[in-house]
Amino acid sequence: MKRFLSNQTPALLICRAALSFSWIYQGAVPKILFCSSGETELLGHIIPVYAWACIAVTWMGVAEIAFGVLLLVARRGWVFWLNVLTLSGLLLFVALFEPGMFTLPFNPLTLNTALIALSIIAVMELKKLNSGV
Repeated sequence: MKRFLSNQTPALLICRAALSFSWIYQGAVPKILFCSSGETELLGHIIPVYAWACIAVTWMGVAEIAFGVLLLVARRGWVFWLNVLTLSGLLLFVALFEPGMFTLPFNPLTLNTALIALSIIAVMELKKLNSGV
């Protein structure tokens, strides 16, 4: 673990920590611990049976936690590009089904844009490490 941390730039470590924390928190708190009604309603656009939507939200939480851990330890840039693609897809989903969410404070647009920026910075930092710059 010490070797892994020693060859990371401070910027990359900050990106990893922030991205991982965000995914793990979003998976654990609003999805698994509290099964947020907002999460269930949003998913209800594609899963009309409420009980199934609740189950899906829980499994999404588990997947988000796993993805957060992956972002913490990933050695390749594709994981961060997958994050960019996923967050962009989530933004599109919200824009199509719940556009009113974009008017709320700390809404998906502001959060996802910041996380996408951190992912791009992480890719740039990984490129520096891999090229020996």
